[in-house]
Amino acid sequence: MSTMLVKDAEVLVTMDDERREIAGGGLFVRDGFIEQVGLTDELPAAADRVLDMSGQVVLPGFVNTHHHLGQTLTRALPAAQDLNLFPWLQAHYRVWAKITPEATRTSTIVGLAESALSGCTTMFDHSHIWKSGSKVDHQIAAAEEIGVRFHASRGSLSLGESDGGLPPDDVTEDEDFILADCQRVVEEYHDAGKGSMVRIVLSPCSPFSVTADLLKNTAELARQYDSVGLHTHLAETLDEEQYTLERYGLRPVQWMENVNWLGNDVWFAHAVHVNDDEIGQFAATGTGVAHCPNSNMRLASGIAPVKAYCDAGVNVGIGVDGSASSDASHLLLEVRQAMYLARLKMALRPPEGPMTVLSTSHPLRRDEWVTARDAIEIGTRGGAAVLGRDDIGHLVPGMCADFFSIDLNTIDLAGGMADPVAALIFCAPQKAKYTVVNGEIIVEDGQIATVEMSSLLEEHQRHAQELLTGE
Repeated sequence: MSTMLVKDAEVLVTMDDERREIAGGGLFVRDGFIEQVGLTDELPAAADRVLDMSGQVVLPGFVNTHHHLGQTLTRALPAAQDLNLFPWLQAHYRVWAKITPEATRTSTIVGLAESALSGCTTMFDHSHIWKSGSKVDHQIAAAEEIGVRFHASRGSLSLGESDGGLPPDDVTEDEDFILADCQRVVEEYHDAGKGSMVRIVLSPCSPFSVTADLLKNTAELARQYDSVGLHTHLAETLDEEQYTLERYGLRPVQWMENVNWLGNDVWFAHAVHVNDDEIGQFAATGTGVAHCPNSNMRLASGIAPVKAYCDAGVNVGIGVDGSASSDASHLLLEVRQAMYLARLKMALRPPEGPMTVLSTSHPLRRDEWVTARDAIEIGTRGGAAVLGRDDIGHLVPGMCADFFSIDLNTIDLAGGMADPVAALIFCAPQKAKYTVVNGEIIVEDGQIATVEMSSLLEEHQRHAQELLTGE
């Protein structure tokens, strides 16, 4: 049995049901689970490993609800820097199809390392092009190397250009093969138990890259198992809305309802272009949303109605999206942008009367703002709920020992001690000093502790160069 004592935090942000923040707080951990939470002098005085968090804020680990880890190999691709979604995808499809198993390993570790350095302890990845020998198995093995909690996607593309889809035919797969491989991956890797490190999600890519039959059959397959989630992109752009209206005569959410893709085992990436009725459908069915603010800005997709989702009771988490669309895997950056974009959306709504909504004569009510703590909650508890986890996302006895810390003694945070928790969101995004997953240290003193990164980064650069030049 192994133990860990976390002590003397400037503030311990529990995100428990009372949203307690404990000055001078700490945790006592045994075998990967939190056993005690409270003031440091109320905890055991010794443990196998002691982490002194003086001058640091300790928070629950962030939960990333949408990523494409392989895209760390194609950041800032020149041919796609100034394109919106559909042409952006067309510029990338065949590049991604050349990613080898070795490149899959390094890109997965690089993306997970970047995320862990920003406080992420649980990652969902939505990979969907399995060519050049790459399999989701290679990602699962890479996640085990670095030690993060991993929800892996057996994603898929099946609707090529010749049948009216967006992807080239040569990057798609046969649907019978897709379903058989989905079943193989679930039965080999999925762990529905408390504290599980690997879960499988079945993830046909998007309305414009798979058939209705594949969506229906995938949902039927996933629901034969315990806690196998369903995920896809939805309502990301107006191009997509036009596509489903022209092809199926339905808006994207209506179409997903038609193929049995609403429910508490489903969450959608982006969900930018929805109306009030569709928000109500998500709330009534338990369907979740992965909000990806930086990607939505970079690709000019729009602003998701995050405040309306939260007010309606929709489960909302944060996603960094692919490193080629947000060009970062930084969860704290995304949490900050989620707060700011929600505030921007308030200012863009039509005025209700002769005065503009932001008039000093008619200030916004407190309940209209998305606060720094609201944003943290979306990134922690919200993400856990989206992934269907009840064992992560907040720090209380019985929960997984997944947390991170930020050192307050930096230039960027100087002057923020009046409210150090809010300062973490309002000020420039920092890197974690410590990140702990399952009671194991992944980031120590701001460095990845589980994988030797310098040689791996050199290998990653070689793979990226090979993709771009074919050499």
